[in-house]
Amino acid sequence: MAAQLSLRIRTFHKAEDGTLVIFALVLFVLMAMMGGIAVDVMKYEATRTQLSQTLDRCTLMAASLDQRLAPQEVVEDCVAKAGLGEQLQSVVVLEGVNSRDVQAVAKADTKPFFMHMLGIDRFDAAAGSRAEQKITDVEIALVLDVSGSMGGTKISNLRTAASKFVATMLDNDPNRRISIAIVPYNAQVNLGPTLLSKFNVTAPHNALNRPFDLANHNCLELPPSVFGAAGISRTVALPQMAQSDHAYGTDTGNYYTAPTSTSYAVPNFGANFCRTEANNVVRMPSQDKAQLQGWINGLTANGNTSIALGMKWGTVLLDPSARSIYDEYIAAGQMSANLSGRPFDTGSRDSMKVIVLMTDGEHVAHDRINDDFKAGPSPIWRSSGDGRYSIYHAGQPGSAKYYVPHLNTWRTTAWTSNATPAVQQDWRSVWTNLKLSYVAWQFYGRPYGYSAYTNAINTMRSTYASVAELNSRLQATCAQAKADGVIVYGIAFEAPLNGQTQISQCATSVEQHYFDVADREIETAFDTIASNLTMLKLTQ
Repeated sequence: MAAQLSLRIRTFHKAEDGTLVIFALVLFVLMAMMGGIAVDVMKYEATRTQLSQTLDRCTLMAASLDQRLAPQEVVEDCVAKAGLGEQLQSVVVLEGVNSRDVQAVAKADTKPFFMHMLGIDRFDAAAGSRAEQKITDVEIALVLDVSGSMGGTKISNLRTAASKFVATMLDNDPNRRISIAIVPYNAQVNLGPTLLSKFNVTAPHNALNRPFDLANHNCLELPPSVFGAAGISRTVALPQMAQSDHAYGTDTGNYYTAPTSTSYAVPNFGANFCRTEANNVVRMPSQDKAQLQGWINGLTANGNTSIALGMKWGTVLLDPSARSIYDEYIAAGQMSANLSGRPFDTGSRDSMKVIVLMTDGEHVAHDRINDDFKAGPSPIWRSSGDGRYSIYHAGQPGSAKYYVPHLNTWRTTAWTSNATPAVQQDWRSVWTNLKLSYVAWQFYGRPYGYSAYTNAINTMRSTYASVAELNSRLQATCAQAKADGVIVYGIAFEAPLNGQTQISQCATSVEQHYFDVADREIETAFDTIASNLTMLKLTQ
């Protein structure tokens, strides 16, 4: 019996039947445990993600300076509505000058099931978020197209959008850190008499007493060199644009046309490139919402389009080189003393410079009276008696060098009547009373022929800049502004393709700073820009 028992024991010891079954059972238990732990981890990550996203959303809402409710209550209510109110651990709110910082922490027990097997009874998902909104010192120039194509509902929509933009920015600026300037432009930029006087103006065209109002004729012909530079030096020579009719034609028949009785002679200033409407002048920076909105709502639409000039003057008002101009305005009581020290230095970490450039068109080349014919003595004389003209031609053979158009004859002296003297005319007086084509024909063409007429026009008039040159000057100005840290927003408002191209290339980026809009969408564009400028961002 003992021998049999010993044999059976040795047999059982050597037997291998059932070994794999035991190993498989062990593996199954381990795999089940690992799968369970993975489920617990996935549950943890889902809870953590939900907490994080909820806190991000709620702190952003609470940090907004537009938010008038208590920031802590906003976070608590927002988290509670997401079903996570019990998980909120803490809310910290830091209020500063023109800033609000909101921090929140939440923690949730994910109640692990399988981790209990490893002795882990709690597996908490934690999340934190921090949002800050800060409005720093901001200098804004609204460069707005007021050309003729902006008439009707378009100018109305622009007024509404820009006025709302001003309200949005300034209503959220209790500490008056934001200033806004307005630069309306069409074919030219009318600076207004005060700003014009701050620069080195050559060939001034409005210095004489005029038979019509030239108080608002204040446009400068900027030389090409200023477009690639920051600002405009107050010492560089800047010719003033002449107020003249050099666009409309005349009757070129070989006979006399009286200078005061026909549209062929009397200037038509309706197509003048420097518009004289008092409402469409550059407005220096202001922090007064009502004042700014009044200026915006007074804008009118007329004239052609020169985006490059508008953009350049916008950059001038933001460049530190204009600080002396600001100081003079402040000293004269024409700007708020709160703007002292502006424009801030380029690259200042505590300030932001912004240009909002808007157009509904594209560049249109325009002509100008050349500098030698803007001011100063002309060879044209006028009788004090009957107002008739004569002109002195030094190259005319013989002693009779005065041509008298109404007689079609030459004389040795200027025409006079009733024993009254003849008065030599300043070029400014000539353009006040006569259009260029009339002068060229009656005083040059009739005595010397048609070629003399065309030569006179080409001598006295030239193109200020071609479309290609204006495009180039615009992009040079935009490049300089962006290099100086100016944020450029571009709005193409129902603009043609070339206008869209120029504005999009000028903007800081196409994706975030360029808007192609129509009709009331311009309001959305301004709203988006205002929202972006409040610098709302997650900081954690």
